[in-house]
Amino acid sequence: MIAITGVTAAVLGLTLHFSAYMAESIRAAIVGIDRSQTEAALSIGMIQSQLMRRIILPQATRVATPTLMNYFIDMIKATSLAFTLGVTELMGATQKEAAGSFLYLEAFLLVALIYWAIVEVLSWGQRRLEIYLNKAYQR
Repeated sequence: MIAITGVTAAVLGLTLHFSAYMAESIRAAIVGIDRSQTEAALSIGMIQSQLMRRIILPQATRVATPTLMNYFIDMIKATSLAFTLGVTELMGATQKEAAGSFLYLEAFLLVALIYWAIVEVLSWGQRRLEIYLNKAYQR
């Protein structure tokens, strides 16, 4: 029998959970591209790989980026659940430290600020990426 550590179980669980949502988001972005784009590319002699690389995927990337970034941010926040599997991550280390010093408010406030800062940096990056991807659609 294969022994699975807490870290392996946490990574596997988060990967399986979020990959399903991300795959559906990418699929929806690709399907959402107008059929006339495909027909036009095929009519000028593009093969399927050229069609995907040059026409479909650039447009689908613009559509899927906000959703994928939101799932990525949610995944960062969901890592705190890994403590239930015995993995000492940021929230688990804080709980252990607070139990020793009885400074629960200060410890958890600091962790909340750290999570908030990480989310803000990722949200800023998401906004910058969306601005970059939307340049072609602005007048």
